[in-house]
Amino acid sequence: MSGTVTIRLRLSDDQAVRLKALQARFADACNFIAPMVVQTRCWNRVGLHHMAYKSVRERFPQLGSQMVSNAIYSVSRACRKVYQDPQSQWFVGRNTSAVLPLLRFLPTSPVFFDRHTLSLKSGVLSMFTLDGRLRFQLGVSPDIESRFANEKLREIVLCAENAGFVLRFVFGDADHDANDPEVSRFEVVISEESAA
Repeated sequence: MSGTVTIRLRLSDDQAVRLKALQARFADACNFIAPMVVQTRCWNRVGLHHMAYKSVRERFPQLGSQMVSNAIYSVSRACRKVYQDPQSQWFVGRNTSAVLPLLRFLPTSPVFFDRHTLSLKSGVLSMFTLDGRLRFQLGVSPDIESRFANEKLREIVLCAENAGFVLRFVFGDADHDANDPEVSRFEVVISEESAA
């Protein structure tokens, strides 16, 4: 089974502040990684992880190892959309020697979670933040919780939306359509200047 389940989070002011801080720091890590892509032309997830992980962990220790891996994934994913999609004006297939544009992630860019940084059990959501796990009653149907526990979960994305936050759970195998507009929303500003 595949598809996307979107859940609007009902948060206290303090919880929203914590998620905004995580979102901004996650974007900072992505912006630290993005120039490496321009300099090396490597946006393959595994290659980029080998190249960037240690320096990102040192620069952003409060993100922890798994969120650093998720930031690397986020950059790899965005770069694939920008540099490998034939519909993109920066598609490298048209000019393999062109200077790559530098991607800039805004402080409101999506944050990618996984089963290590977010869990859902008995209706309680537990998610990583910069200052400890945030736990609250999510109030999802047993069907959604069963999907979370039993189906292949491809992505968990936290997005700012309408002055609040939503979580998108993307289910399915690796062949699921990555061009699904619900899945591929990035708030990325592209600068034509190369990273120095």
